[in-house]
Amino acid sequence: MAEKPHENPPASNRGDMPVNLAPQAPGEVLSTMEVDGSRRWMKPTPVFGPWWKRRSVIGWALIVLYIAAPIIPINGKPAIWLNVLGREFTILGHTFYAYDTVSLVLFLISTIVLIVLATSLLGRAWCGWACPQTVYMEFVYRPVEQWLEGPQGQKLRRLSTAGKAARKGAKWTIFLLISLVLAHTFVAYFASWEALLRWMVRPPGENLGFFALMAATTALVMIDFAFYREQMCTIACPYARFQSVLLDPNSLIVSYDPGRGEPRGRRTRAQRQQEAEGVSLQLGDCIECGACVRCCPTGIDIRDGLQMECIGCTQCIDACDEVMIKVNKPIGLIRYTSEVELEGGRTRFLRPRVIAYTVVIAVAVAALASVIASHDGVNIAVTRASAEPFMELRDGTIANRLGLRLQNRTSAPVVLRIEAVEPADASVQMVGPPETTLDPGEMKRTQALVSLPREAFAHGNLTAHFRAVAEDGTAWTFSHVLLGPSPGSASIGTLPDGARGARSPIGATP
Repeated sequence: MAEKPHENPPASNRGDMPVNLAPQAPGEVLSTMEVDGSRRWMKPTPVFGPWWKRRSVIGWALIVLYIAAPIIPINGKPAIWLNVLGREFTILGHTFYAYDTVSLVLFLISTIVLIVLATSLLGRAWCGWACPQTVYMEFVYRPVEQWLEGPQGQKLRRLSTAGKAARKGAKWTIFLLISLVLAHTFVAYFASWEALLRWMVRPPGENLGFFALMAATTALVMIDFAFYREQMCTIACPYARFQSVLLDPNSLIVSYDPGRGEPRGRRTRAQRQQEAEGVSLQLGDCIECGACVRCCPTGIDIRDGLQMECIGCTQCIDACDEVMIKVNKPIGLIRYTSEVELEGGRTRFLRPRVIAYTVVIAVAVAALASVIASHDGVNIAVTRASAEPFMELRDGTIANRLGLRLQNRTSAPVVLRIEAVEPADASVQMVGPPETTLDPGEMKRTQALVSLPREAFAHGNLTAHFRAVAEDGTAWTFSHVLLGPSPGSASIGTLPDGARGARSPIGATP
């Protein structure tokens, strides 16, 4: 069988075209890449419709919130302070410490399941409406660029070379200043604004690490929003990959209605007049204007169906509605809908997975609230401080050496002394100062020697109850199991009779 000639012979076989040795993709590639793998720069046309106005209100409110969260004080601390070095995390006035494992796990479970629930109900609403990447890109960086360079990257055709260079320089200068502000805001979440301001007024040599950190953070923010841009959403962010698992046919998505729009086709003026007169042209409502593609910040064609690169920003809805109004057709060809609704069904918001996610969140939040409510003003953790389970002192009493970790969770300093509550004949002697002073948020470790008569250990152990008492009388109770010799066992570590009667110094072994 004879071979069919190629419809488009290779460039090397055509004498009228230059040879293109770059490999070509055999099929579709990412919307931000050309078929040869090179970067395709996105220059979307802004559309200021109703959905954009709603997003701008929410976006600017979030920008204010993002900047204010590490500045506004609640209970003497920033509203959000992720003090990794200090191993404490303050969220809306409540501080979680590294040892608050249960609280942190419940908080993470609540947050993750809330994201899953929101995606199941609203699709990628987070990406298009609340993600800092989208909010800063679409309401800060891109408007600055469009203001200085014009929409769609027109490159200032009316300006001289000097004018272009000046506007380019102004754009990069403003980008750098914005990146500096965002970098400082980001670092403030981990270091606090108070520390940042203190570092700023001191000589750079005293805080070289801070300046290196700020320079690196500023560079990363600048690279992200000035160069990497939408590729953060389409390539780097894993959330786009997760959506195929998190979405279901009832999830709300931004989608084109093929049942109404197909078959697509442009209209001449005469055809538009015929449609106005009620003549059917056997065409769908989509007029192939391309407005939905030109305005998309990730460069996709929403008419190709749900795609990983779609961030649900609703720009295509505004663009399409604007065109539909101009051609006297109903709006909503592109709209918030669901796959079920596009197939003629009815979207169900109350469904098994939504109920399951809601129950999990409710249980986790209730448990978290209960744990937070049970947090004492002073956290006390008790461990056994020595390798020996117990020791016999010179006077014949049995002693347990306990390690105490005391954490002041209040906003005022406290001075604590440790007392035995039960058994009444228990004696507590601190290793070091008899009282422990704790500043707000401070944690200290100390030791105590708890001694009891030998006969108190009828079963080889007993549960003792203690309290830590502050100067104002406030007390926090805690318990610990003390160990001792079993009934009938021989004495351990006894000394000659002549040496008995005097208690060993604190810290001495039997």
